[in-house]
Amino acid sequence: MLDALTLDQMRVFAAVADSGSFRAAAGRLSRVQSAVSHAIANMEAELGLTLFDRTGHRPVLTPEGRALLANVRDILLRVDAMRARAKGLGEGVELELPLVVDTLFPLALVGAALNEMRAHYPSVAIRLAVEPLGGPINGLLQRHYALGIVVGEELRDPRVAREALLSVPIVAVVSARHPLAARTEPDALGAADLADHLQIVQSDPSPLTEGRDFGVISPQTLRVSSQDTKQAMIVAGLGWGRLPLWQAARDLAEGRLVRLATAALGRDSEVTMEAYLAHRIDAPLGPAARAFGAALKRLGATRDEQIATRS
Repeated sequence: MLDALTLDQMRVFAAVADSGSFRAAAGRLSRVQSAVSHAIANMEAELGLTLFDRTGHRPVLTPEGRALLANVRDILLRVDAMRARAKGLGEGVELELPLVVDTLFPLALVGAALNEMRAHYPSVAIRLAVEPLGGPINGLLQRHYALGIVVGEELRDPRVAREALLSVPIVAVVSARHPLAARTEPDALGAADLADHLQIVQSDPSPLTEGRDFGVISPQTLRVSSQDTKQAMIVAGLGWGRLPLWQAARDLAEGRLVRLATAALGRDSEVTMEAYLAHRIDAPLGPAARAFGAALKRLGATRDEQIATRS
């Protein structure tokens, strides 16, 4: 009977599927191999299905096993989320709030939300990191941080819950002294024109985007380790690149930067990315983290309303 299935059997099933063998799963779960084999055999008996083909050197998921693995992962994630929520509701105030923020997100809003949180929880220590691309997601997965702010849709993981905060406009810019700045007629520049010039690109210190590039058009690139360095190199006239509008606004207003006259990078050389508040679904958020998230969502909503009114 399906009612007789246990969460332990499901965790063992997922561990064998992930590790590729009963022995490796036993090591991961700190059990003897016979206990793992017994749990899988009981699960197969309850389901009336063979989950692994054991005729080879290593167990291989059967078609039925592959089909059910997705359901098992979903159940385990939901149970972990419920357990984490219950634990969070019953815990006291955190000693520390470890927070990681995407480099594209406006830090002024983070500071304002932390101020509001500290008004209620002044004893909570704050550890703040700012990382690009896969850094925030990787930091959450590695449990280096309890809470993260991520920007964009490219990197998603079922172990990480997201809640939308606000939109972040990203604009393609170049120094007013750069040759591309002279092309001012509407949509004067195509992708081929941009590829003829050096593109300043943010590198990713995490392994999540290894072998992948996002928004890289030119074969000529300068890869930098921080968003501030990227901005400085673009302002210096070394090449072109994309910056969050909040970061480029002053340089644009004071004439050091200009928008690229291209439709290849969005209308008016601008695209909008969504920012999310993120945390591991199996890691409970304490009162201070919840207060920070609530303040950030409110401040983000107010900011979006102000932008819409000005538009």
